[in-house]
Amino acid sequence: MAYVPILKGKAGEFMALEHASREVWSSIRPVMEVVPDPNLRDALETFCDHAMDAVPTGVALTVDCGALLAARVLEGDAGGPVARVSESLGLRGVAMCPVFRYTDSPAVLDEVADAVSRHDRGACLRVSVAADVDEPLPDQGQVRRLLRTVQREPEEIDLLVDAGPVRNSTERDALTLRVLYALKRLSCWRWRHGSIAAGAFPVNLTGFSRGRATPVARQDAQLWQRVVDQWRGEPPDFGDFGVTHPRIPVKSRGTPDPNMRYTTKDYWQVFVYPRIRSGNDDFFTLSRDLVASAHWPQTGSRTSWGDARLKECAYRERPKAGGGTEWRAWATSHHLAVVINNLTTSGRP
Repeated sequence: MAYVPILKGKAGEFMALEHASREVWSSIRPVMEVVPDPNLRDALETFCDHAMDAVPTGVALTVDCGALLAARVLEGDAGGPVARVSESLGLRGVAMCPVFRYTDSPAVLDEVADAVSRHDRGACLRVSVAADVDEPLPDQGQVRRLLRTVQREPEEIDLLVDAGPVRNSTERDALTLRVLYALKRLSCWRWRHGSIAAGAFPVNLTGFSRGRATPVARQDAQLWQRVVDQWRGEPPDFGDFGVTHPRIPVKSRGTPDPNMRYTTKDYWQVFVYPRIRSGNDDFFTLSRDLVASAHWPQTGSRTSWGDARLKECAYRERPKAGGGTEWRAWATSHHLAVVINNLTTSGRP
């Protein structure tokens, strides 16, 4: 059972992958979403630089450019985002597995085909059954045309069924049925890998109590378990959106309050602390309280690279407590390790 985290292609997420252990890398098939930016050329090059630093040699990175406009990156550039990322990653020695959708334009699908040919690591077909996306499932004729366009057989394609946001048990149960229907419709094809993903983390931390942990149920993990319990075919791999909401966020303003999105077996324990001390020093207090809480795992700082950083903050072994990028990196690092350990030991995420 592999783990398919869908992560925003930002500095914090790449930092977590850069420091991931060999055990983590042997168990994950990460999908990185390129996040829009007004200066797309710079955003794409920065994404590729991060990938070069984070991705081990020989590992293919699944890349989703779907949030970007299907147009030239900047006036005068040849090709759109998929072509630019494919070229840039190739120059940096990073293998790419491009994501595509049956709703993509012919121009985008042609770029996907070129990327598949350049990198020879296959591709990933992402199909949405999300409640907030009006996208019907492709029929067999549409799938055949897609495969002809990208010039690959199903055995060279990963299928990713994206259930999108899941906020409560009612949505979870409704999305479970939609995922099962999609799997049934698409199971006639021999895909290389199959996975389903949903995301239950809130849009942001607005409204969370300050100074203590607030539990948030991992409804995405529950959805996957319900699908697996009812599906009679090959069990799909587990996917989620890490410690973030599934949708690309609006660019935030200001500095976030010290926070930590800490994954446990069934919940995220969300710590948000008010700003009392100078800088981000309140994160030292947050870390001390987290390490002293029942949520701190028995494996402690050995759990992940991120947990080791949290322990350093708890004992003031760091001169600075980091900022939003570091906190996201440490939370993601811990989340990856916890999910993989859960899948390995119990078969549940």
